[in-house]
Amino acid sequence: MTTLEVPGAVLHYQVRGSGPLLLISQSGEGDADRSTDLVDQIAGNYTVLTYDRRGLSRSKVGAGGATIADHADDVHRLLLEVTDEPVVMLGCSLGAVIGMHLAVRHPEQLATLVAHEPIAPWLLPDAVAKAHRAELDTIRAAYLADGLQAAIPQLVRTLGIDAASAATEPGLTQFPMDAQRIANFDYFIRHDFAAAAQDDLDVDKLATARTRIVPATGTTTPRTVFDYQCAEALAALRGQELSIFPGGHNGNLSHSRAYARRLREVLG
Repeated sequence: MTTLEVPGAVLHYQVRGSGPLLLISQSGEGDADRSTDLVDQIAGNYTVLTYDRRGLSRSKVGAGGATIADHADDVHRLLLEVTDEPVVMLGCSLGAVIGMHLAVRHPEQLATLVAHEPIAPWLLPDAVAKAHRAELDTIRAAYLADGLQAAIPQLVRTLGIDAASAATEPGLTQFPMDAQRIANFDYFIRHDFAAAAQDDLDVDKLATARTRIVPATGTTTPRTVFDYQCAEALAALRGQELSIFPGGHNGNLSHSRAYARRLREVLG
């Protein structure tokens, strides 16, 4: 475990395992530890780099939030710190959007990006994108007005997460809603929701980026929800089929063993 100073923040990061470098950019409020069960499964094949996004857990940040481009620049600097070779990146949800920014701006750093259900309105037709940007803003407004108890139901509905009935693998690490996780949710919804709603990227540059991009979605993610539509649009943009992974939007957390097997298959 160590830290890296970047403009406006100090990042906490961890490295485990052996083999080619694989960076995990986690979804939502997840920090470097949130991927621990998945890392356990792949650390025999890869050197796995995880980190706390700025504003989460042990990473420090100044006042205010960051754009998605800022988050991508953080990853760019983190990779410069740990390697001079192109890496594999698993980006989940917001992490997938960060990865796509990196693929456009620093393709020399990414050999492959597995982009699992990116929260990227700009991948969609203008009218649909506008509606989903407003959807993100509405969830953020509900949080600012009435807290997590108001925002979480809207969030899980928007992303098609059925937390109450979805099956999970046995024996996985539990992450209670403790003070640190609540603080992470606060930064994520207060700042990163706004960043995602306002984000944009040149889709023509993404279409031709030399990084191998694997658009991915979960087996149980409803085909009608925003995150699936973004993954589907990315696949169409890149002229590829969607890769299907176990579980839903958070399958890397709920089905870590099966997800790791599928990740190894996709990466070859």
